Amino acid sequence: MSDALDSLRQEVREWLAIHAPKDWRAHSTSEAAFLAMQRSWFATLVKGGYAVPHWPEGWPGGGRSLAEQKVIYEEFARADTPRLLLSFMSTYHAASTLFEWGSAEQQQRYIPRILEGEIWCQGFSEPGAGSDLAALRTRAERKGDVYVVNGQKLWSTMGQFADQCLLLVRTSSEGVKQAGLTYLLLDLKAPGVTARPIHQIHGDEEFAEIFLDNVEIPVANRLGEEGQGWAVAQSTLSSERGLTLLELSARMRGAMWRIADLIRAHGRSEDAGVLRDVGRLASKVDATCAVADQFLANRIAGEEKVGDASIVKLAYSRTLRDFTALGLRIGGLDAQYHAPITFGGGMETGNWMADFMNSYAWTIAGGSDEVQRNIIAERLLGMPREPKSWTVKESAT
Repeated sequence: MSDALDSLRQEVREWLAIHAPKDWRAHSTSEAAFLAMQRSWFATLVKGGYAVPHWPEGWPGGGRSLAEQKVIYEEFARADTPRLLLSFMSTYHAASTLFEWGSAEQQQRYIPRILEGEIWCQGFSEPGAGSDLAALRTRAERKGDVYVVNGQKLWSTMGQFADQCLLLVRTSSEGVKQAGLTYLLLDLKAPGVTARPIHQIHGDEEFAEIFLDNVEIPVANRLGEEGQGWAVAQSTLSSERGLTLLELSARMRGAMWRIADLIRAHGRSEDAGVLRDVGRLASKVDATCAVADQFLANRIAGEEKVGDASIVKLAYSRTLRDFTALGLRIGGLDAQYHAPITFGGGMETGNWMADFMNSYAWTIAGGSDEVQRNIIAERLLGMPREPKSWTVKESAT
């Protein structure tokens, strides 16, 4: 298998030498340019067979083993290619949920269109129902062959650009909160749908809020049975686990050259304090990559435990904050004021202030650091569950 993986690595490396986008950051400083670059790069990957290696066999480039997927993503990180931010929800969340829960007709209708560039977003979070997803209030009332939906969704990544939406709604208020949820597929061009981008403090508009006013969704667009939405949603939320954080960790290790460039550019090569902090950061980055590698090895061996993914998520989010904070400190005022905003950014945009502010999103998105610690404590360490009746009492003094 090692020889086969080495051969695959060489194959991917040679392909990227020809097809990897050049100067893609410079072509992402406006929304229109970012969208055009993302669509073009995704189409190139589909044609090359590298867009969806995690999909089942039979789809272009699908059927790859986890070890093969790891090689592919490591090489993409090494080549510093743009991440597929525009199509991420489509190829992971939407596709994985459709493969597991979709009928044959739904799969035939939607999945090929993802490869053609159709964009999906996720309509789960709401004002007052983010961490407590089961508390969502967007209401769907069945009337014959359609559900009539009213409500609001928040923090839908790339929602203003999407064509379809994975929508979680409430169809019943009886019993436990989770039992009253239903999962629907929403056409965002349907009458009554309004998507508005959320302008962020660093200038990007990565998220949108979606308003639903008497929107009719065919019952045929339901995944699972009515009231089964919680179970379907868990499949969606778990779909990105695995190689996503491994890829991001590899990208962070591959981006250490940016820190080195800053040190040289600002004449800090002899600064003992800076060199000390770079050494500490390098150790943290290597440790994060090792944790991600171990997670994948456990999954391949069938030894993954509930909570293992939380360790990787927690390690990555904390190290990313350290990475961007050091870059911001070394870069000085130039890093804060004079670098252009790169749309769809993460840690690699070249604007250190934007990257630093965006790093805090990773301590919240996909489950906050506090949630991850609870999962690790309860699921892996066997500690007692957090009591739901805890209250803070005022001091007598």
